[in-house]
Amino acid sequence: MTSKTSISRVKTPAHKTFAAGFGLRGVVWLALLLAAGTPAPGLAQQAAPGQVPANATPALAPTPQVATEQARPGKISGTVVDKSGAAVVGATVKLARGEQALAPDVLSGEDGQYSFANIAPGPYQVSVSANGFSTQTVSGTLNAGDAAVVPAITLEIAATTTKVTVEPPKVELAEIQINEEEHQRVLGVIPNFYVSYIPDAAPLNAKQKFELAWKTSIDPVKFGIIAGVAGLEQKVGTPKGWGHDGAGYGQRFGSLYADDEISTFLGDFLLPSLLHQDPRYFYKGTGSTKARLLYALANAVICKGDNKKWQFNYSYIIGDLAASGISNVYYPPPSRGAGLTFENAGIGIGATAVANVFQEFVVRKLTPNLPKHKADQD
Repeated sequence: MTSKTSISRVKTPAHKTFAAGFGLRGVVWLALLLAAGTPAPGLAQQAAPGQVPANATPALAPTPQVATEQARPGKISGTVVDKSGAAVVGATVKLARGEQALAPDVLSGEDGQYSFANIAPGPYQVSVSANGFSTQTVSGTLNAGDAAVVPAITLEIAATTTKVTVEPPKVELAEIQINEEEHQRVLGVIPNFYVSYIPDAAPLNAKQKFELAWKTSIDPVKFGIIAGVAGLEQKVGTPKGWGHDGAGYGQRFGSLYADDEISTFLGDFLLPSLLHQDPRYFYKGTGSTKARLLYALANAVICKGDNKKWQFNYSYIIGDLAASGISNVYYPPPSRGAGLTFENAGIGIGATAVANVFQEFVVRKLTPNLPKHKADQD
């Protein structure tokens, strides 16, 4: 740390020196002069504040001729060239003093020259810009009546920054994304292939929609789930008309598998391919609970198109009705009819809405190794 030293000045007793040198006679003389109201010889009379002393010499104001000479305008000119020394034609030249423009902008001529006339004296800045070049600025001072010539301004080629983003074609990107989806399993076991955790996922082409439907239809876990549901139906005796023996179990297993496959291939592959709609549920994951709930429920009847715009889900609704209608072929008579067809379709839409809510709030937390993205916040 640097220490500061305090220096004190020693005051000389000037009043003692004055009294000794001036003497008694000087004191008497001074008293007489003061009594007469006359200033002492050699001492200037002090004026009252705001007054000019009587014996002061007034300052001389500049004559009109001198003032005119000091304000006489001048001229500024120069040349614009590139690094090779060639004239730059059409460059924009600006003349300013601080933030204030001193004259309208001009363009450099065929010889690269420019000029400004009738410019008030004082400091100035000349800025030159042109397409493909970086802006250059020079400063100077213009004297009254001068014709200042600015040294040649050399423009340099502007540095360019090129950003290149390399992305695979949409088809390849979609293939990468559905390969990730085909590894999504709730609790690491139950397939969950028709949910995208990437909000701006690439659209699928017809081949990829078929691939996703096929992978779903042959998944071994799916067979195990259908087998378990068929066993429960066997136990409670539904649908009516099928026995409780092995044949009845086979009919129940076959009808459940047929229901699922017809619905999958119609609503998730064939119709989405024809109508250019995406069969997947796009996880939201952000916003209020109410907003996410409404989003999940709405997705039972809306979907993203291949153009990534939201639209009515014709593929699912028509596919659901068609699958319910086709099931009349293989279900026993008590479980057939137009009424049951629409009833089953309605139940399917309601079940999808519930499943979407489950997807939005629960399944994400039970599915390991998901791709990370900006909506992954819950």
